[in-house]
Amino acid sequence: MRAYHDQEWGVPEYDSRALWEKLMLDGFQAGLSWSIILRKREAFRKAFKNFDPQKVARFTEKDIKKLLENPGIVRSRAKIEATITGAKIFVAMQKAGEDFSKFVWNFTGGKPIQNRTGKIPTQTPLSEEISRALKKRGFKFVGPVIVYAWMQATGIVNDHSAECFRRKAQ
Repeated sequence: MRAYHDQEWGVPEYDSRALWEKLMLDGFQAGLSWSIILRKREAFRKAFKNFDPQKVARFTEKDIKKLLENPGIVRSRAKIEATITGAKIFVAMQKAGEDFSKFVWNFTGGKPIQNRTGKIPTQTPLSEEISRALKKRGFKFVGPVIVYAWMQATGIVNDHSAECFRRKAQ
């Protein structure tokens, strides 16, 4: 977990595919601890074709059945189907000329939000707004708490403590 914190968590992510992957993994985390997902991340990447939305969008019922038998991932039909649906939405956005990263970062003007209160919330009005926007597009497992955790992980919000080197690196 230290390496994840020191190298990834809270580092601003602007790559559309990586943002989508992390959102899907946060959806799988719902009801579980992040450490479980992190331990299974490589298995998730293998199972979901390195989270290539173009490939995942073409998954069929046969692929879903195979995923449900894969002990390396969280075997939840609803979460697997949500990931496939999320890939289809991502691809549709691309085809319409809409970049997922620009869509997401537009909510903050393209810059990370610095948490200056010292309190770490589980959700915020902004995570509620982004959650609504994602749900409106058809994404699942994107409630405001999941979205806020994703915002933290992807550096959309900087919730590193004041004494953490990562806070100052942003």
